[in-house]
Amino acid sequence: MFFDIIGSGSKGNATLVFSNKTTLLIDIGLPLEKVKEELSKFNKTIKDIDGILITHDHSDHYRSLKSFSPKKMYALEGTIPGSLSNVAKELTSFMIGDIKITPFPTSHDATNPCGYMLENEGEKLVYMTDTGVYLSSNTSLIKNPTYLIIESNHDIQMLLHTNRPLVLIQRIMSDHGHLCNEDSAFATLEIIGDNTKEIILAHLSEEANDPEVALSAYKKIFAYKHINIDKYKVRCANQWVPLIGGNYDN
Repeated sequence: MFFDIIGSGSKGNATLVFSNKTTLLIDIGLPLEKVKEELSKFNKTIKDIDGILITHDHSDHYRSLKSFSPKKMYALEGTIPGSLSNVAKELTSFMIGDIKITPFPTSHDATNPCGYMLENEGEKLVYMTDTGVYLSSNTSLIKNPTYLIIESNHDIQMLLHTNRPLVLIQRIMSDHGHLCNEDSAFATLEIIGDNTKEIILAHLSEEANDPEVALSAYKKIFAYKHINIDKYKVRCANQWVPLIGGNYDN
């Protein structure tokens, strides 16, 4: 598998995932033209998307939903109107093409929010953004992925010094908001294992975070736990510049 994080942040999220036979889109909070542009890099079109996985019902994750056929949409119950999607009423696995998909719960102020674990040919990708805390009950399911895409939304001090209303800051820092860099790093250490090759920090705030700050926090937490971070390919996703990762061969 390989993936293309088209954009990741509060202004819109969308990630393509490719196997040899299947093309998936996780969230569609970006303009359709941006998705088409990325697909063209791989000689694909919108028609080649086999399924769209929606994590939750915030506009930066499903803004362009109506651009796609309802038959291709997948979400947990309550996330989007049932008539618009293949609603999964329980956290059970299902197949789209040759990719096995398992949703798992997250802690966010949305209707039935979730992350997704994707499995194909011995590789496992875990996608988890928009969660105020990491739910350790997920660990047994998502442990030791090949690729981990995880939220690292904000630096606490930077967030406190923004001009955002106090109520918004409190919401972001709550158990149903977003992960700070340090909490993201601790969650990552709980999730990764011997098979993990790549860690992508996602959904970074443009106002309350910075890639260098996020990566520095990760390095400190890994060192504190006596884990060599250099064993992994660690990068930050960007709101505006796509990031390709996974088993991609130009």
